[in-house]
Amino acid sequence: MLSASLAALAAVALSCLLGGIALLLARQAPICGGLLVCAGAAGLVGVLLAPSGGTTLARALLVTGGAGLLPLALMTYPRARWRHPVDVLALGIIMVAGAAAVTRATDLSAVGSLGILIVGTLLAHTWWRLERISGDERRAVQWMALAVGTSALTGAILGFAWEGYLVSRLAVGLLVVIGPALYLGVMAPQVVDVRGAVVGAVVTALAVLGYTAIFVTLATLLELTAGVQPQVGALALVGALAALTLHPLQVLLRGVVDRLLFGVRPDPFLAAHEVVGHIGDDPVLALRAIRAALVLPYASLRVKGVALVSSGSSTPHTRTIVVDPDTELVVGLRAGDLAMTRGDKQVLELAAPLLAQALQARALVADLRASREQTVAAIAEEQRRLRRDLHDGLGPRLSGIAFTCDAARNLMHVDPEGAEALLRAVRAETATAIEDIRGLVYAMRPPALDELGLVGALRQRAVGLRTVQGAPLTVSIVATDALPTLPAVVEVAAYRIVVEALTNIGRHTTSPDATVSLRFHASALVVSVCDKGGTLVGPAHPVHAPPGPWTAGIGLSSMRERATELGGTLAAGPSSSGGQVKAVLPV
Repeated sequence: MLSASLAALAAVALSCLLGGIALLLARQAPICGGLLVCAGAAGLVGVLLAPSGGTTLARALLVTGGAGLLPLALMTYPRARWRHPVDVLALGIIMVAGAAAVTRATDLSAVGSLGILIVGTLLAHTWWRLERISGDERRAVQWMALAVGTSALTGAILGFAWEGYLVSRLAVGLLVVIGPALYLGVMAPQVVDVRGAVVGAVVTALAVLGYTAIFVTLATLLELTAGVQPQVGALALVGALAALTLHPLQVLLRGVVDRLLFGVRPDPFLAAHEVVGHIGDDPVLALRAIRAALVLPYASLRVKGVALVSSGSSTPHTRTIVVDPDTELVVGLRAGDLAMTRGDKQVLELAAPLLAQALQARALVADLRASREQTVAAIAEEQRRLRRDLHDGLGPRLSGIAFTCDAARNLMHVDPEGAEALLRAVRAETATAIEDIRGLVYAMRPPALDELGLVGALRQRAVGLRTVQGAPLTVSIVATDALPTLPAVVEVAAYRIVVEALTNIGRHTTSPDATVSLRFHASALVVSVCDKGGTLVGPAHPVHAPPGPWTAGIGLSSMRERATELGGTLAAGPSSSGGQVKAVLPV
């Protein structure tokens, strides 16, 4: 029996030694690594001295490693903190108790009592640290707590169940997981969701303890009632009855332990109410509302795989909810969660359409802002053009007319014929100035729109159009009778788009016919201009070239800008019958 116990102690000491060396080589947790090396070395030397008769020294070394150095290593993992009074108090208790245990190494009862004090102090201090730290340090301490707590508790249960047997002597060997766990805690803390493992280990341990307590209580009551020790069949029946409580106990304990370790989980109905009530047109505020309602550490909206907005700190474990074909909602799991709960998933699926509306509203706001900027820029450009035309064209011409009138007045009595010639020149200049003014007025709004309406103005303008061969271009204009009274800006945009499209048909194709369609649909004026599939001509389109995607030139860009300024759309390209330009202008 002694050799088996020493083998278990040797395995634990070797694990601590190798774990400490690994931490020192990785330059992580140096204080803890050094203490682990010393604890492992002391334990190995004590194990080697025990069979050779050095029992007192061997026990002193084993107690030094297990009750003195190992608790100090765990307390300083992953880094030592000395500033808070709680740290100083816990360190003092562990050092004093460890020193007392070493001095009384031969008194097993005293060592056991001091060990209980050390373990209780270490447990309380670890719990206190978990409440104050976060990030990688918190995950490392969780790894340490999981390894030490699980192995110690399992060993205690085995010792209680098989007191005096070989398995109880070897139970201490479960502490071999300490070295690897401490190394993983600082080097790869995210390899496993240690939070969920902690909850699972605590729940399982408490459920087993509860089951054991129920079984022992029932078995004892049966023995006291019957007056004799129960037989194996009776104990089996008692065990079966006690086992019925195991699963309900696990369910109950999972909720309680999860709440104690990681906080309160939100009620799905209240969370849905909060999310729906706070999602607006700002996706950042929407993500904050979702995180606050569901107590989530992280939320992000991704469009085509790229994070658009995010809130909170990213977590290693996330879940994805599809908002629309291009957009995903990514949320980080809460501490202790291995999967998303059904209530959380239902709340997020409810929030997904609202987030899609928020994104759409944001896109519409951006489009409106861009449209306003384009409108302001277009107005400024138009004002600059009018100013230039008036200043550089009409202004000098009117000034010249005034000067010529002065000259004619001066020559009226001296040279009547010269004055008459000057007046004829004034008449010609005035006629030219009137044409310039008409041109400026036409550039702002064609007069034919006021005189004939949109359809009549288009028919008048189509009369003079020619094909590239010089033949008249036959234009058929189809307008529904349900056309309402259109705003002036829509009329001008429709007129300019149609005229430009017809001009391009005559300039770039051999089509002899064109069709213009005007109809009102869904609060918008739909304008369509089609040709009859003539051959494309011009530098960009050699004769007999097959039709393909159109290259946007000045005319096509101008038509698209006019539609965009009104918040509409314009599509242009080849169709089954030829070419087509289609504009949708909101009214």
